[in-house]
Amino acid sequence: MIIPSDYRTGFATAQRIDADLATLYVRHTTIGDPAADAVMEAFRAHPGPLQRDWMRRGIEDGPSALSDAPDAVRAFFADIETPPPWFSPDRALPGCRAFHRNSEMFLGAFVAAVLVEGFSTLISKSFSITGRLVDQGVRRLKQNNLHLVEIFLPGGLERHGEGWKLSVRIRLIHARIRHLLAESEDWDAAAWGTPLSSAHIAYATAAFSGLLLERARALGVTLSAEESESFMMIWRYSGQLMGVDPALLFTDLDSALRLQRVGALCEPPPDIESIILANGLINSAPVVAGITAPHARKALVRRIYTISRALIGDELADRLRYPPGRTFGVLAALRWTNRMERWLYRAVPTLGARRRVGQFQRMLDVSFHEASGISYRMPERLHAEKDAPL
Repeated sequence: MIIPSDYRTGFATAQRIDADLATLYVRHTTIGDPAADAVMEAFRAHPGPLQRDWMRRGIEDGPSALSDAPDAVRAFFADIETPPPWFSPDRALPGCRAFHRNSEMFLGAFVAAVLVEGFSTLISKSFSITGRLVDQGVRRLKQNNLHLVEIFLPGGLERHGEGWKLSVRIRLIHARIRHLLAESEDWDAAAWGTPLSSAHIAYATAAFSGLLLERARALGVTLSAEESESFMMIWRYSGQLMGVDPALLFTDLDSALRLQRVGALCEPPPDIESIILANGLINSAPVVAGITAPHARKALVRRIYTISRALIGDELADRLRYPPGRTFGVLAALRWTNRMERWLYRAVPTLGARRRVGQFQRMLDVSFHEASGISYRMPERLHAEKDAPL
């Protein structure tokens, strides 16, 4: 097995915890997404407008609308057309209700912890080199939020749901960026493996599901067993659509958390790219929320840093160069507040209904919606500052 040099120390540590999973994870750091990569290879010989048209037709209408497309393109869309037997739209409803009942806490945990922890891996190299999070940070954060919102809308992961379409679009965008990075002198394959590797896509999906659920619970979110299983099923299907290799696709909460933890051990310590991305993410949050007054923005950033440090722990926060701060009692206070709010809304249902409507509106406000619908433009240049926004 070829082990990229930056993974060797972490791999040795992870082997002592779970040798089989660590080996599987590191092996996939040198693998991309064969089916999506074949689509990008097939696109090379055709002009950009035709590529976008095939992508649009494939996502909107399926393989039957692609009679003029290359074989690899038709095969890709034929393979994803039918949902797996373990996914059911009816079984997704409890997870959807749980997410929207607690959307503020889920989005808070997503931004303050899960995205930060994701960017503490070598996936930060891809985003840093392209500049698609540094130069377009607010837009990218809103797009991440939008994907999260859409997969948890009832019907969002059915064939023509927006969550389904966005998941597939993300997969193809990743494949294009993977090709651009692999051909760039900026990418050190011997040290870092394959850009946006199969391992990193699997890690991100495990973090966005299992780790997100764990961090939200730390903020006081409570889900029933049925809701938790439904939540994980939704993310499992979205992960499959985004190209997670079946060998690394989790089956439940425990397997997702184990993959994330073993993967984190395999990864090298955060470097300058992780530091820039994590701190940039937190400082972008007030802008995403529409807060423009300098004093209010600074106050919210301080608050997010405090909550983030409490969720991810002092060791990782210090490695990411967070400002010093005390976290004693922060999570306990949030959990107590959430318990009191739940009691109040049960006692006064009209208040609870107004609260849910307000949460939904704020959730939409921090998500990026194109008035014309999903954009099917793909990156044409490696660096974001030389390319049009996606």
